[in-house]
Formats: sequence, structure tokens, C-alpha cells
Amino acid sequence: MANTSIMIVGVGGQGTLLASRIIGNMAMTKGYDVKMSEVHGMAQRGGSVVTYVKYGDKVYSPIIPKGEADIILAFEQLEAYRWLPYLKKNGKLIMNTQKIDPMPVIIGQQNYPENIIEKIKNLNVDVIPIDALKFALQAGSVKTVNVVLIGLLAKYTDICKEDWMKAIEQTVPSKFLDVNKTAFALGYGL
Repeated sequence: MANTSIMIVGVGGQGTLLASRIIGNMAMTKGYDVKMSEVHGMAQRGGSVVTYVKYGDKVYSPIIPKGEADIILAFEQLEAYRWLPYLKKNGKLIMNTQKIDPMPVIIGQQNYPENIIEKIKNLNVDVIPIDALKFALQAGSVKTVNVVLIGLLAKYTDICKEDWMKAIEQTVPSKFLDVNKTAFALGYGL
């Protein structure tokens, strides 16, 4: 199998690291070589968080250079736009439509960019925008946005739904398992 490169981008507190662990556990369960790396700024203060996950027959480095990500899983619009140069030609961008103001916007130094989804579509990017927050609330917890997005991502891999569910069971604490399984199913059903 050729290697699959997934970038997970968002802001601190959105569950990007848990999402990377779920993807990594799924790939390891399937017997793939897996490499993961976290790159983040001031994550605890809502700063940008990026995680690389690569899996396949043999992976030598977790780092994904510009233009090499098969999939970008974006938890927030501006982060999707910021990391877009890393998506390979014919890659897929799965993007939560939620907007989270970065610090320069919060303190009034800048405005949040307008029409991000339209700008991305105008670049001929294969983008799937989804209001993952709405589905997370439907599942029962705002904190399941990440797993809603993983559910949607799972549809675009050659890994069966059951293997993704096993990875969720291995990764998510048992007291949060039911709500996360519901969130995954909602994302997968889109």
C-alpha cells in the first residue's frame, strides 16, 4: 500500500491530538507502519495545532511537506485556509465550518477573513465543508466535533467502519465512549 498522509489542523482544545491517536490506532490495528508528530504553538490559549499522521507499508518520517497531504482534516475554517498549501493536488480537505477567532481578532488588531469556504472552492480544491459542531451537539457533546470529522474522514479511506469503531474503543475513555460512537456514526452517515 502507498503511504497515506493526513494533516489534522485546528486550535488548542478542539481534540486534534485525540483525533490523531484514533487514526494512528486504527492504522496500527490494521498492521500498517505508523508515524505521528505534533506541531503546535500556544495550544492552551487557542493557538494553532497541527498533527501529522502517516501510515502505510513503510513510513520513514511523520513530517508532511507542502503539497504532500492526501487529506487535511480541519477543525476550523481559518486553520483550513492557513494549511491549504500542504494539500496535494487532488487531495481532499474535510473542513468544519466553525469559526474560532484567533488572538489578533479577539483583541481587535485584525478581522476574521470573510468567505473562506468560497475562496477555497475557487482554488478548485476538493473540499467537504461540514457543520461538525451541529452534529456533535446532536451526539450529546460539543467535545465530539473531532470524532464527527473522523466519521466523515473514514468514508474516504479503504478501512471499514468496524475497524474505525475499534480504534475509537481503544482510544477514548470508557465514560465518553457512547457519545463518541454516536458522533462517529453521525459523521460517517453524512
